[in-house]
Amino acid sequence: MARKQQDDDLLMEDELTAAFLGEDDFNDDAAKDQPHQENTQVQEQPEEPVDEWDEEEAVPGQLAVDVYETKEKLVVKARTAGVNKSDLDVSIADNTLSIRGTLSAGNEDDVVNYFVQECYWGEFSRSIALPIAVKEDEIEAVLKDGVLTISFTKVKQDTVKKIQIS
Repeated sequence: MARKQQDDDLLMEDELTAAFLGEDDFNDDAAKDQPHQENTQVQEQPEEPVDEWDEEEAVPGQLAVDVYETKEKLVVKARTAGVNKSDLDVSIADNTLSIRGTLSAGNEDDVVNYFVQECYWGEFSRSIALPIAVKEDEIEAVLKDGVLTISFTKVKQDTVKKIQIS
């Protein structure tokens, strides 16, 4: 009896799969799972590999950041290894911090072919709405050992004030 229940559960899973994939997609997947069946369809291979990357429409990379607070400061840290100070632009407006820059790979004119290319090179940016109020005129930015650290002095929030009703 337990075996029958398990088969019923499998049928329900198959029905759910078919509902999400559509009957045609489901039947194609089910056919792949059947042993010893040959696929008689001939699939055409594209003549040339299609390159979906269009450098002209490349989106700037997004900078990873850590944002935390101490008793007196709000701190934003970002890994910017390999970026020169002159290639960084840091600004603040309306309690939103913006960091922009360019990570240069150096001279690659003699490169014929990449076997692996995992590193991001080029422009990056990040805008962060600061989670608490800061004094925009008391900011310190330091670039050391590939880490950009921006420290803001927090605006002290008064404790709850009792309002007199007149």
